[in-house]
Amino acid sequence: MLGAALRFAVGTATVAASGWVLRALQGSPKAVGARPDEIWAVARRSPHYQDGAFVNIDPAASINLESEQRNLLIRELIGSRDATRPRKPIPLAVPPKVDTRPLDLAASWYGHSTALIEVDGYRVLTDPIWSRRCSPSRAVGPERLHEVPVPLEALPALDAVIVSHDHYDHLDMDTIVGLAQTQRAPFVVPLGVGAHLRKWRIPDSRIVELDWHESHTIGELTLVCTPARHFSGRLLTRNTTLWASWVIIGPRHRAFFGGDTGYTKSFSEIGMDHGPFDFSLLPVGAYHPAWPDIHMNPEEAVRAHLDTAEAGKGLLLPIHWATFRLAPHPWAEPVERLLAAADSAGVEVVVPRPGERIDPTGQTRTPAEPAPTFDPWWQQES
Repeated sequence: MLGAALRFAVGTATVAASGWVLRALQGSPKAVGARPDEIWAVARRSPHYQDGAFVNIDPAASINLESEQRNLLIRELIGSRDATRPRKPIPLAVPPKVDTRPLDLAASWYGHSTALIEVDGYRVLTDPIWSRRCSPSRAVGPERLHEVPVPLEALPALDAVIVSHDHYDHLDMDTIVGLAQTQRAPFVVPLGVGAHLRKWRIPDSRIVELDWHESHTIGELTLVCTPARHFSGRLLTRNTTLWASWVIIGPRHRAFFGGDTGYTKSFSEIGMDHGPFDFSLLPVGAYHPAWPDIHMNPEEAVRAHLDTAEAGKGLLLPIHWATFRLAPHPWAEPVERLLAAADSAGVEVVVPRPGERIDPTGQTRTPAEPAPTFDPWWQQES
């Protein structure tokens, strides 16, 4: 997570010294989560945990925030405020009455990296964040560009909640606590992230922690924790918890959730081991030259999809854009670049409005209903 809340993305002493963190922590210090010493006992069992920190398979270049680069980034963030925010309210899908019948294959995008993925009758919720800000504070930090399309308590019964890593825009304390109260599903998380949940009094019986290449089975559903190229941290310490992508496998269909990641050679290995996928949900936003290895740009997302999909098959659904202002690029640029790159590569892309359910099999349509038409809803006139 990067951008207006710069501190959370890079953990630099410069930003901490500015007082942003101190003001933010006046909101809810508990939201910071577990201390490194509370995480260590679980993290140390991983071969990817070295000298007190998790490491990427593909080394990621350090975030470049030398004084000149940092000043440029701050100028871009301040100077691009109009372009990085929509001129009009982002349109939400009008959700139908909650359908308690899960589909064989579907995905509902709720904004950022939060999606409800349906595979062969199972429902998996990804990186849930219902809070107005992705921050430990309710007063400071990146704020939503659109409303939450569905109340948390209106979600249907879930089979699992998966989390990619512990940054605030992917692991939100209030949402996790709310789901623990309204759902019975387990929280399936990368190694170390469970310590945050235990800090928030989520019972151990509801927490499943996995290392890369480990899996968890729920009935006929298999969730595989797979590598990503990123980092972790909720305050000044970094990489004490693992980050991951996720493979979701049912008896007949399978999906891939990229979470938050830079491009990595691991995608082709994931495709060979677990693909091809009927659905790929891949991050396309919050890119910048200062952090080229830990967030994909839209062209890299197309490349990652091709790495994991059978040629000419599988849908690509973009995530990690249009909800929080985390980088200085125009807010709708990621999807415009994605569509151009996907067209050249022959990749089929679906771009739902927040709250919209994508049903590629047409199970929710009657025979008389036509297939939905392409809707460039993000194109806003002045």
